[in-house]
Amino acid sequence: MSETPMNTLQFRSDGPEDAPVLVLGPSLGTTWHMWDRQIPELAGQWRVVRFDLPGHGGAPAQPADSVAELGDRLIATLDGLGIQRFGYAGCSIGGAIGADLALRHPHRVASLALVAASPRFGTADEFRQRGVIVRTNGMDPMARSAPERWFTATYAAAQPAIVEWAVQMVRTTDPGCYIAACEALAAFDIRADLGRITAPTLALVGAEDRVTGPGDARTLVAGIPGAGLAVVPGASHLAPVEQPAAVTDLLVRHFSTAWQAVPDSGTGHIAMPAAHVVALQAAPAAPVIPAEAAPPAAIESAASPEPYELGMKIRREVLGDAHVDAETAGADVFGTDFQELATRYAWGEVWSREGLDRRTRAAVALAALATGGHLDELAAHTRAALRSGLTPDEIGEVLIQTGVYCGVPQASAAFRVAGAVVREETTPRG
Repeated sequence: MSETPMNTLQFRSDGPEDAPVLVLGPSLGTTWHMWDRQIPELAGQWRVVRFDLPGHGGAPAQPADSVAELGDRLIATLDGLGIQRFGYAGCSIGGAIGADLALRHPHRVASLALVAASPRFGTADEFRQRGVIVRTNGMDPMARSAPERWFTATYAAAQPAIVEWAVQMVRTTDPGCYIAACEALAAFDIRADLGRITAPTLALVGAEDRVTGPGDARTLVAGIPGAGLAVVPGASHLAPVEQPAAVTDLLVRHFSTAWQAVPDSGTGHIAMPAAHVVALQAAPAAPVIPAEAAPPAAIESAASPEPYELGMKIRREVLGDAHVDAETAGADVFGTDFQELATRYAWGEVWSREGLDRRTRAAVALAALATGGHLDELAAHTRAALRSGLTPDEIGEVLIQTGVYCGVPQASAAFRVAGAVVREETTPRG
């Protein structure tokens, strides 16, 4: 372990210092100890570097708001160790970090294993909802539900000590860092970029994973040229913990056979036991225009999105995909122009301004809607305020102060609507 500067990650290194480097990335809510059962065999052949996410496993609580930022911190950590080229295996968000590195630093990633991973983890609304639950109730709801998400029922019943270890691991995670990681996953989407991953890749998944299951793994394989698929029987989301021998064997086979592949060939095929692997032939990747060859107009457009595009992005982040989809789908020909105007002006021109942060804008919106008696919109914006970082107590304070200026009847109606939304959004599921 090492002291952890702001731009790096807490790490541990095992195995010979002069061996090829294999980096292992953890799942959300876990620590590097999720890979303990793989270390004895992997460290005999590789220098294994494991890392913790911010606020996990006692790591400093320095939140990172995007998968790319986590990747940047990992690169800075490896730079500090003098490591340039490495193999990478990551579970869940750890897999997202590996895929991001393979896209942004292809010359450094020699080989890649994506465990319980996906190019798009569920929906943004699901992860922002997790953030609301944690912000209101702390980590306990996530800790209590972790065994159901991570393990098969058979394994959980047979291994109570490991289940309790998992619960405590989540419970001791820093809430702010967990929420930031949820925001990172909410924004993560590389479906359109899979064809640019050139590292020899294995998608490994538990057959009974209900978080990122075999369907997600097959999406990775279909999009990444030459990728292989390994499905581990009797395993759920934390396959390295639940089926350690099978996962270790698959990782050893993959990294032993694919390590020397030319990074940019995109043709790496992986020899795997037939019982575990389904071989899929991906379609050739679409040609990629090098950044330097892109027309100046395209570069300018990418740097400065149109107000409508920016507005739709912010509108979805604040109100949620489900609400925006319902609003836009419900607009007939008569209302389409208004929806476009609202997206362009209210969200692309006003909510995008830098003068106020998103939490403050959410509070202002609540006060204005309560004053005007716009209760349907108030409900939607109460939900948005929770997902923008306001706590239920802060929402209550906004409405109390609003009531002083807009009147008790208006405030009373606003409290009824907002209270119902708060109860619905902050009650842990299951």
